[in-house]
Amino acid sequence: MKVLRQFLIILIISLLGEILNWILPLPIPASVYGLVLMLAALMTGVIQVPQVKEAAVILIELMPVMFIPAAVGLMSAWDKLRPIVVPVVLITFFTTLLVMGVTGIVTEKVIEKTEKGTEN
Repeated sequence: MKVLRQFLIILIISLLGEILNWILPLPIPASVYGLVLMLAALMTGVIQVPQVKEAAVILIELMPVMFIPAAVGLMSAWDKLRPIVVPVVLITFFTTLLVMGVTGIVTEKVIEKTEKGTEN
């Protein structure tokens, strides 16, 4: 029953994200709204981590399974993707490297700032 309650909390946040996506005319996916709402709820203490932790762990463990339909969709659209596969692979590769690099730099800066704050 505890995990069902946790799933319900996550689903309600997702529903709120869908509602925001419907109301706001911005090109932002509903899932991003949901993630921002969940982050805000966790940071403000409206939702505590233990209130959603077990359900979140289950969802994270299931995440690889969620990519199967997308992979099958790509395979079924191979005829349309074949002419642009090289640019798509190159763009994916370089943007992944860019995101990894920026994430590493930001993480290092945050760690440095945190360490300086704890020394004082």
